[in-house]
Amino acid sequence: MRRIILALMFAFVGSQKYDIAPGFSNSKTYLYSYEGLILHGLQERGLARAGLRLTCKVEISGLSHNYHMLKILSPQLDEYNGIWPRDPFTRSSKLILTIASCLTQLFKFEYNRGQFGNIYAPKDTPVTCVNLVRGILNMLQITVKKSQNAYDLQEAGIGGVCHTRYIIQEDRKSNRVTVFKTKDLNNCQDKVEKNIGMAYIRSCATCPLKEKIIKGTAAFTYKMKYTDAGTLITQAVSQQVYQISPFSEPAGVAVMEARQELTLNDIRNSQASTSEIQLQNYGSLRYHFARELLQMPIHLIKMKNPESQIVEILQQLIQHDQQGYNREAPAKFLELIQLCRVATPENLESLWKQFADKPQYRRWLLSAICAAGTTETFMFLKQKIHNEDMSYLESALTIALAFHLSKADDHTLQAVADLVTSFRIQRAPMLRKLAYLAYGSMINRYCSVSSSCPNRILQPLHDLAAEAVSKNHEDDMALALKAIGNAGEPASIKRILKFLPIFSPAAMAFPVRIYIDAVLALRKIARKDPSKVQEILLQIFVDHSLTPTVRMMACVVIFETKPALPLVTAMANALLKESSLQVASFTYSHMKVLAISRIPQLFNVSAACNIALKLLSPRLDRLSYRYSKVIHVGGYYSKYRAGAIGRIYLMNSPSSMLPSAIIMKLRGYYANTATDFVEVALQSQGLTELVRKQNIPFAEYDTYKKLKVLGKTVLGWKELPPENPLISAYVKVFGHELAFAEVNKELIQQTVKALTESSDRHMLVKKVINQIQRGIAGQWTQAILAGEVRHIVPTCVGLPLELSLYSTGLIHATASVGVNMSPSLSGTFKPLQFFDANVQLHADINPSIYTHTVAMMGINTQYFQSGLEFHAKFRANIPMKFYARINIKDKSLKFETTPCHQETELVTARTKLYAISRNVEEITSAKRLLVLPEEAVLDISEQRFKSAERTSRNGATTQRTASDGMSETYSYGSEEEFYHRAGGRSYALVFCSKLHSLGCQTCLNLQLRDAAFLKDTFLHRLVGEGEIKLVLKPVRTAAAIDKIQLEIQAGSRAAFRIIQLVTLVSEEDDDSTPDDVVQTKLKKILGIESIFKAANRSAHQHLKKQAAKKDKVKIAEIRTDPAAKYQSSSSSSLSSSSSSSSSSSSVGDKYRNTDMKDKTWQPRQREGSSSSDSSRSRSSDSSNSRSCSSDEEDHAANKEQQGKSDKPVRSCSSSSDSEYSKQQPKFLGDSKPPILAVILRAVRNDRKLAGFQLVLYTDLHSTTPRIQVFVSNISESSIWKLCADASIVNSYKAVGYLKWGQDCQDYRIAGKVVTGQFADYPATQIKLEWPKVPSRIKIAARWFYTFVPGVAYMFGFSQREQNNPSQQATLVVALTSPRTCDVALKLPDLTIYDRDISLPLPLPLDPHISTSVLQYPAWNFFTKIPSSVIDSLKGHCSVSQNMITTFNEVEFNYSMPANCYHVLAQDCSPELKFLVMMKKAEESADLKAINIKLASHEIDMYPSNGLIQLMINGVQTPAQILPYTSNSDAHILISSEKDGLSVKAPEYGIDKLYYDGHTLKIQVGFWMAGKTCGICGKYDGESKQKYQMPSGYVAKDAVSFAQSWILSEEPCAGACKLQHTLIKIEKPVGFENVASKCYSVEPVLRCVKGCSATRTAPVFVGFHCVPADSTTSFDEEQIRLDQKSEDLENTVDAHTMCSCEQLQCAA
Repeated sequence: MRRIILALMFAFVGSQKYDIAPGFSNSKTYLYSYEGLILHGLQERGLARAGLRLTCKVEISGLSHNYHMLKILSPQLDEYNGIWPRDPFTRSSKLILTIASCLTQLFKFEYNRGQFGNIYAPKDTPVTCVNLVRGILNMLQITVKKSQNAYDLQEAGIGGVCHTRYIIQEDRKSNRVTVFKTKDLNNCQDKVEKNIGMAYIRSCATCPLKEKIIKGTAAFTYKMKYTDAGTLITQAVSQQVYQISPFSEPAGVAVMEARQELTLNDIRNSQASTSEIQLQNYGSLRYHFARELLQMPIHLIKMKNPESQIVEILQQLIQHDQQGYNREAPAKFLELIQLCRVATPENLESLWKQFADKPQYRRWLLSAICAAGTTETFMFLKQKIHNEDMSYLESALTIALAFHLSKADDHTLQAVADLVTSFRIQRAPMLRKLAYLAYGSMINRYCSVSSSCPNRILQPLHDLAAEAVSKNHEDDMALALKAIGNAGEPASIKRILKFLPIFSPAAMAFPVRIYIDAVLALRKIARKDPSKVQEILLQIFVDHSLTPTVRMMACVVIFETKPALPLVTAMANALLKESSLQVASFTYSHMKVLAISRIPQLFNVSAACNIALKLLSPRLDRLSYRYSKVIHVGGYYSKYRAGAIGRIYLMNSPSSMLPSAIIMKLRGYYANTATDFVEVALQSQGLTELVRKQNIPFAEYDTYKKLKVLGKTVLGWKELPPENPLISAYVKVFGHELAFAEVNKELIQQTVKALTESSDRHMLVKKVINQIQRGIAGQWTQAILAGEVRHIVPTCVGLPLELSLYSTGLIHATASVGVNMSPSLSGTFKPLQFFDANVQLHADINPSIYTHTVAMMGINTQYFQSGLEFHAKFRANIPMKFYARINIKDKSLKFETTPCHQETELVTARTKLYAISRNVEEITSAKRLLVLPEEAVLDISEQRFKSAERTSRNGATTQRTASDGMSETYSYGSEEEFYHRAGGRSYALVFCSKLHSLGCQTCLNLQLRDAAFLKDTFLHRLVGEGEIKLVLKPVRTAAAIDKIQLEIQAGSRAAFRIIQLVTLVSEEDDDSTPDDVVQTKLKKILGIESIFKAANRSAHQHLKKQAAKKDKVKIAEIRTDPAAKYQSSSSSSLSSSSSSSSSSSSVGDKYRNTDMKDKTWQPRQREGSSSSDSSRSRSSDSSNSRSCSSDEEDHAANKEQQGKSDKPVRSCSSSSDSEYSKQQPKFLGDSKPPILAVILRAVRNDRKLAGFQLVLYTDLHSTTPRIQVFVSNISESSIWKLCADASIVNSYKAVGYLKWGQDCQDYRIAGKVVTGQFADYPATQIKLEWPKVPSRIKIAARWFYTFVPGVAYMFGFSQREQNNPSQQATLVVALTSPRTCDVALKLPDLTIYDRDISLPLPLPLDPHISTSVLQYPAWNFFTKIPSSVIDSLKGHCSVSQNMITTFNEVEFNYSMPANCYHVLAQDCSPELKFLVMMKKAEESADLKAINIKLASHEIDMYPSNGLIQLMINGVQTPAQILPYTSNSDAHILISSEKDGLSVKAPEYGIDKLYYDGHTLKIQVGFWMAGKTCGICGKYDGESKQKYQMPSGYVAKDAVSFAQSWILSEEPCAGACKLQHTLIKIEKPVGFENVASKCYSVEPVLRCVKGCSATRTAPVFVGFHCVPADSTTSFDEEQIRLDQKSEDLENTVDAHTMCSCEQLQCAA
């Protein structure tokens, strides 16, 4: 029994689990050795890295229960900067002393069962040293679970509370245990990190974590042993890795590796004591941020005396300015910002006193203080603005910059709140706007990082909004809403709703722009409370009482909230019944843009829009650009998870042809974040009022008064509200509105008055003119901190890992400008007189731009910095020293500048990637090594095999030829080189373009050495160094060049200027020289004879070759025969197509698999112009026969070659064309003087001519318009020339060519435009041929050609490979409808095509019209198409018999009641400019009579005895005295036209009215859009609201609509016996199961009292019903039923003819 009990006891003891929670004995001291290493760089071998290593002894002693003391002994800090692991660490003794002074102090910590409590250190211990101690202690943090050997938990550590996994392995035999711990640093509940400058970057919460560009993990291994006092950690090893992939490439990563090792060396029996040392609690193991928040990571400054250091840097910057050396200024500016951040308020005040009166110092100092962004610097700036120590412009720049860059905390917010209400800001309108907008942005930044946003900081904005509403101040309303929008807090929603009429009845009186601002103010609020904002915006979107622009703005904001499928579907469902085509078109196009989006952040809304589009009609996509659209440009590269999109929101208004709002927005996407870079918006209203004559007194005319009276007879009619012309614009940067401006009618009028009146009446204009006369001289420099983005996380070593991006810019300009004017300016000088003065300008201007961008990854502390730095520098410097003489009256310009005397770098861009190491004790000896060193390992593909035989020979390896040393050679010219070095792949390219005659050349230098040979990623392409330079260099010439001149002379003196240059004729001889002499001299100077002689020789040679081949194709070249001048100059190459017969094959062959495969191009043929011509043609039929190209004969061969059965393209020309060409001169200069001469020449000291001259000839007023351009080298030895000729041959063809080279014969490009038919559709064919072009153009064309397939695919075009002619391109555009076209483009080896492409504007052509009808006069087709398009945009209304076509192109039949005038078209704007009425004519029911009221004219037109009679103001006007012209303020013309009369009164809105008794056509100006009413409609494009009655109610049918526009008359005084009456349904009605009485919501046509209906017409009417027992009485004078709900619809009879036998009238 005892044995059994003993065995059970041993079994129980063996199964008991040890407590492995570590601890330290209170009576012992433990001595550990510690090593911490951190390295930064790329993982590939052979590249440079930077890092730090800390080694020391760590002594841990017990104090009391759970409290222990830590002491660091012999700390050593080594820096690493070199090729890992080849190069050694370097040690700085000074830095070690600095670090040891704080690390060797005593530290106390609380530790219990592997968990740390608080850490204590002596007071004023640097936080960096405490963090290093935290890194050591972090290795001892262990969380043990007794019952598990593998478990997960969220564990606290130096980097926060992160997901941790434990695995425990026990070794019972040796009483040891091993613990493995790993941390996922991307999965933390409470991660320690700091983001600076990221307030404007929005992250995607729904995007997967795997797409993060920063990924981190840490692994710990603990070896412990069991002791009597507990478990003791004998060794701890940790390794942490942060992988940074800036371009989201799996292989393109930079790595931060941190390693730690803590090993137990000794244990002593001793106990420590800290009773005599005062220790301060520094918190837990969690990392604390120190001075690295103020310390920039890209330079290290030892802070001694910030004030003196600032003065020193300012002096250096000023010295650089004066010397013109500003390349290092951006870096120095960053140092200045750094010093300003640590400066005290006293330092800043002292500096201000020193430099306030020194403009150059003051400008640099203010820029740095603004960019510093600390609370102290902001308080300093606020005080200076408040005390008016700054100028107006300085205050504006300070508010715009400092408010957005300063740290947002309670102190700065209170300071801004005090400033915006100060007297200084309130009295300056622009400063007030900037301050309120900046305050809103600061609130947004403050609340974005705060858990709550107190109402007190929003109160100033809410007070401004309340005050604006109470005072009805529109400008303040807009300002308050924009500032609230910048703040973006949900607490402001109630204030915003007070500005929207559907939520606040008081807002009904506000203008539309306030509603728009209120909607836009909800954009940022939607990021915090999307559901609430979506609910508000959806109500706005579906409310038809609001203007379309407001509803479209709501649509924009809704989609920015990324709505889910139910909301998108609800919007689509609302569009099914949408009455506004503007809203429907805009929403549909917006959905379509989102549906094709490939951006991950928009996947959900993209899918929702794809589904919603299935509910909508695709006809909405075919609407023209008269309707609102969303235009999308951009792309997303999933490989790099980056992209950018630009959107243009084009919002049109029904009341205007001009857009009411245009919003342009650029948004960037990068690594699951989005940033709105810039947004610019332009809103307008009433702009059409500014484009027409404004001084016509319409209100004084009789028409205005009569229309006021007539309006009362039409029930419910009211004129449109007035529109005050207004233009407003705003600019947003990073989603925050920086500024906005408004231009109203008064400001425009004041500007016009200032330009037209005497300058002494306007002080501003006078100051500007006086300054111009005195000249401008000075120097201006402005530095800007363009960006500062920082992300800081702790490492396990206790040092901060920082990823940062800094970008600074410097704009520098020096100018010295002198102006002389003749005649000189007087006190009464008008600004417009500048155009009549002779202005001489002497200028020496040197503008330059410098930018410096630095990206850093590494360690940044106040003692040392280590990591990788990428530097990108850009410099643009364009010095300009010139003299200019401008005489607008004489149409001349002369420009002189100095030649190239020395090499000048115009644009330079450099990039380098360094491994850097800095410490504060050795600032001047910082280590900086290129990450890609010269001796980097070559790519294995570039290594060479070395045989043993060759290597054994002495010196054999050094005898390789130059070709052996290069694996590949690219020949770009003598100044281009491609080579490989040991340091990776390197190449240098030089492209130069020389102008020997001007003595200069431009060179593009490209040098690059990267690490792409290691891994082909974008990151590795940035590793190394690169440089791009655009350089202007001098070219050695035979004689020195004194200056370069550019002269432009237009008008009649152009020819004489060319002659004067060559023959040195004096200007006095200009008028005395005969025209024929001038033409002869000019022809000789230009070398025209040599050009045409050379062309003649080439033409004869070409014809001989063609005759030898027995071709049937006749090629017309330039001939010397005067009878064939035109043929020789323009038509030669264009009519020849035999060399590329395959190009003439059917364009339809690209539609092989479509229904368009048999479509054929048919050129349009010309008809005879007159009967005499045709008779001549018949008499000489043989000479006028048609000659066709050989395309038909060659077609059989093409069919065999291509395997097609397409129809051939006929390209025929009649001999009438050749006759026509014979009438054309080959040189326009024989009959026309040049209209423009341009001379670019170098003035040499040997007096020889050098340079170029251009002469332009035009003959635009001929029936065959033509343009010729000649460019020649004016050097005596050069015969290089360029010739261009373009002409319209006839009604269906235009041709042109460009030739250049020796006498214009070396190279040639020709083009032809032909109109005709393509698959029975009117079409245009554009053909371009390049028989011979320079090799450079071919190379550039091939490079460009590589992008064509991708671009075509991106735009949705189909494409196929085809064997097209190699030197020809053909484009066919066929009009399939007025708004759609088919396109086919044939390029060499590729055909691109697409169908039903929407046109931005409708073309006024019927796609089914025959070819013969399409014949235009030659000038009409090519010149009047634009005017025809403009005419098509104008409103057209017509009445023919009973068919009426409205301005909105709605057609309906309507039979007019007799004797009653109908309002056909009327100006319903407040000006009431015209009225057109129509009724049946008394002579015949098929004829119409009209009455027109214009100004003081009343015009009647009616048929009588088969003729159209005209009566003006009651006086009969016979047709013989026409045309009739009014003598009023505006022009009115009445004339005979065809079988009727026409009226033109464009200034009244009627461009043309035509009447012939049967037909009436009205055309109104485009500026009348939305301002008309009547049967012709509103001319607003809203065809869904086509039957709009005078009250605005939309009728149910056309008859009730037309009848609503009948003008009632007094029963006994007029012939019309009809009137509008509200009617009641007489029979009982059961509505909603209740007996009801129902009244029509709109009046119905009824005979007057005493008359009975003899003819009726059924109409559909809506009724409003009330209970039958209701006391409501039917009184149309007291009740307006059209404002009641429409409960049911019913058909009733409207009276159209009356019998008035019982009508009683007073005698």
